[in-house]
Amino acid sequence: VQLVESGGGLVQAGGSLRLSCAASGSIFSINAMGWYRQAPGKQRELVASITRGGNTNYADSVKGRFTISGDNAKNTVYLQMNSLKPEDTAVYYCNIKTGFDYWGQGTQVTVSS
Repeated sequence: VQLVESGGGLVQAGGSLRLSCAASGSIFSINAMGWYRQAPGKQRELVASITRGGNTNYADSVKGRFTISGDNAKNTVYLQMNSLKPEDTAVYYCNIKTGFDYWGQGTQVTVSS
């Protein structure tokens, strides 16, 4: 199973970015997909997740600013990030749960003040 992420980059505070993650390989059933992030010196934390049925969950720090969505047919998950803040700066990792956990390689998001 491979996860390919895209969409990270450098943006000014208040700006927007959209992350994408496409999963490929021997995937029989994805139970949930999500995004985590890890800032320097901090633990990896859940940003948002979405189940196969469409139920979503967000970290309190991103509620109202980030939106997660998924395309089950394409095994792809997206994260629309609006009103970005410098504290959103981190490496963002895609995750899928099939009974096993699979991780993407990470994509850097940097928000300048």
